[in-house]
Amino acid sequence: MSIILKIGIGLVTSKLLAVFVGPSGMALVGNLRNFLTSLESVSTLGFQNGIVKYVAEIKEDKLRLQKILSTVFISLVVVALLLSGVLFFFAAFWNQEIFGTNYQYQSVFKALALALPWYVVSLFLIAVLNGLGSYKKVIWVNSIGNVIGLLVSIILIVEYRTLGALVALVSTPALLFFVSVYFLNKEINIFKTIKGRSFDFAIIKKLSSYSMMALVSSVLGPLVYLAIRNNIIETLGIDQAGYWETMTRISSYYLLFVTTILAVYFLPKLSVAKNTQETKTVFWSFYKGILPVFILGVTIVYFTRFFIVKLLFTQEFLQVTGLFFWQLVGDVLKVASLILGYQFFAKKLTVSFIVAELLSLSITYFSSIFLVSIYGLQGVVMAHALTYFLYLIGIGVYFRKSLF
Repeated sequence: MSIILKIGIGLVTSKLLAVFVGPSGMALVGNLRNFLTSLESVSTLGFQNGIVKYVAEIKEDKLRLQKILSTVFISLVVVALLLSGVLFFFAAFWNQEIFGTNYQYQSVFKALALALPWYVVSLFLIAVLNGLGSYKKVIWVNSIGNVIGLLVSIILIVEYRTLGALVALVSTPALLFFVSVYFLNKEINIFKTIKGRSFDFAIIKKLSSYSMMALVSSVLGPLVYLAIRNNIIETLGIDQAGYWETMTRISSYYLLFVTTILAVYFLPKLSVAKNTQETKTVFWSFYKGILPVFILGVTIVYFTRFFIVKLLFTQEFLQVTGLFFWQLVGDVLKVASLILGYQFFAKKLTVSFIVAELLSLSITYFSSIFLVSIYGLQGVVMAHALTYFLYLIGIGVYFRKSLF
């Protein structure tokens, strides 16, 4: 229900953006979304998965729990305040890097600077809730946050169009702070637990392996997509970049179901698999049970693509229908490779994961630049399919003993 609510809110937001800001505004929102994803990972130091793991392991040991919570909280607040200063005082620089010289939205980055510390602390609090095993409360926090975000977005987008959409994107996540404090205080008095004297550098070292994996994928990935979108804006125009962002948004909605199933069901199974045979069983249960259903689903999406675009967006976005084929091919290959990629996390194969990510992001970037120059906007979705075709082959060879 939480996923359905999130997708429903996303669809309403997409319709609002289509009606009130158009393809050009959609492209700017896409750029900002990519930047925010990278900023979130840097500001949380990639600690979120590590917080969940260690809180879950030592939640009964109050002294060790206090050390972990105090160390992580202080670290994140210091980093968030430093980043806020950089965002606020260099707002003009960030505006030029993200939006280019034709748009003046420095106020968006100043609003982001004010919101960032609150958002970072809310992510920390949600990770603690997750580690304590309060999954229902985590769902409530996210669901309430999504509803509040929708209401704020409606008001700002209708009133201020593109500026409103950008301000809503940077400000609404900070509202999660108040919701997360309310629910966490029912489990633990977090602000009485955090003590400066409990800070321990050894804990930062323990969390560093999680940071490396999270930062590579969550920072470099969005920056690569930001660079690709800026190339499309320069070579094909901002409306074309908006059409690609629209296709990406549609893709993210149906992929959310698969990634959730992988994270909730298959990742724990891979983590506890004791030998190659057990790992093979998990892999093939995914390929026999989930992948065929997904292929059926995207086939239906392809044949109803005109209806989907008209329903979720406007007539102005019908050009997006020409991007569906290669996007869907790439998404099928991506889903086929995701289960193998989760083995990196399950077995903490940090170096292998980083190498695989760097190679796939390099292929994505350079193939996009090359194919866009030849095929226009079609080239970017063709590059998407090519990347995951090569990634699936490479990762399949790497984990071949667990497959065959």
